[in-house]
Amino acid sequence: MHFLDLILKKRNRGRLTPEEIDYFISGYVMGNIPDYQVSAMLMAIWFCGLDTEETAHLTFAMRDSGDTIDLAGIRGTTIDKHSTGGVADTTTLIVAPLVAACGLKVAKMSGRGLGHTGGTLDKLESIPGFSTEIDMDLFQDLVSRNGLCVMGQTAELVPADKLLYALRDVTGTVDNISLIAASIMSKKLALGSDIIVLDVKTGNGAFMPETSEAVKLAQAMVAIGKSAGRKIQALVTDMNQPLGDAVGNALEVAHALEILQGRSDGDLKTVSLSLAARLLVAAGIEPDEAMAVARLNRELDSGNALETLARMVEAQGGDPRVCEDLTLLPKADRIIEVKSAQTGFISRIHTNEVGVCALLLGAGRERKDDAVDPAVGIRTAVRLGDPVSKGDLLASFHVNNTRHLDEAMARFTNALEIGPSAPEPNPLIYNTIV
Repeated sequence: MHFLDLILKKRNRGRLTPEEIDYFISGYVMGNIPDYQVSAMLMAIWFCGLDTEETAHLTFAMRDSGDTIDLAGIRGTTIDKHSTGGVADTTTLIVAPLVAACGLKVAKMSGRGLGHTGGTLDKLESIPGFSTEIDMDLFQDLVSRNGLCVMGQTAELVPADKLLYALRDVTGTVDNISLIAASIMSKKLALGSDIIVLDVKTGNGAFMPETSEAVKLAQAMVAIGKSAGRKIQALVTDMNQPLGDAVGNALEVAHALEILQGRSDGDLKTVSLSLAARLLVAAGIEPDEAMAVARLNRELDSGNALETLARMVEAQGGDPRVCEDLTLLPKADRIIEVKSAQTGFISRIHTNEVGVCALLLGAGRERKDDAVDPAVGIRTAVRLGDPVSKGDLLASFHVNNTRHLDEAMARFTNALEIGPSAPEPNPLIYNTIV
């Protein structure tokens, strides 16, 4: 088999066989196929596409390029949850303890943030002492004992994805639904959870701004999961404004804890409850979504979900007192208020720009080796459609380093458009794919 023949086959809109896809992935991971040829194949895939079976087998070949995790030793139903990323998207810190309090086992591997979308690991590591660097035996033991554990991805998990994504990033082939779906699902399948729920974001702060494309991505990932024999479903949710009120690692942890403490409502809580309810129904714990949401609210009201998170924090070296006392989280030196220069309604929020503002303050990283300041970020005070008067508070900037502060404040002001009337509200959940 010669790889040039496969490039030409796909370039001419031919269909790659499972054997040819295996040859492609294994050859690249072993170093037998050079970057320039794989770049040509990625571009051929970008232009000509992969069908459903090709996409599924590409996912399986990527999954099998490294270690896979066997969770069979964990008693109970194991679950995993994935979000395609956005701004102020802290659902994992709410969903995980909620469903664990209901008896599910949350075995989650997460990544670090790059750009303005914060990674779950960065958020959790803003808790004093919390460690995500744990070995696989301890990971499985903590999931078994406490019902949940979040750790960093191992270097041996899906090495094909790391190699392919680096190449896609510099060859203009990132935005292909089959390649995106294979990248996400290869890692989900390698972990081995029984049930997977996906949160696919759409809107101006999402990786897939067009709802129709987000639905296609969700459908592709659900199809892959089903072909692998997993229980899987996806929600397509709105990212035309930050999901929560906090952007920045410790600030997002604080907001999640406020929800678990029963002191905060809003879109972040609503989406988290919907995702968690889907998991309870899929696991057979509750018969329908309405009853599942009612059960989840009882876990919130009783404090069980908060106690479950505190056990995870303590088991992973963190200070569990943060779950009750938010002042133990890192604090910025200064809080600077951003106020409205005009009167009207919040008519549009450029969500990506809000994320960039937090990045400029030091809450995110432009390169993988950049340091992140856990204390800094933005706490927003307005949502789409809210009325504002001149001088009203729009947001509070939590600041340590002021080097890019002026730019961040100017960009934030421009990111919030104020008009004469309120816009029609966007759906919070656009679609459900099962």
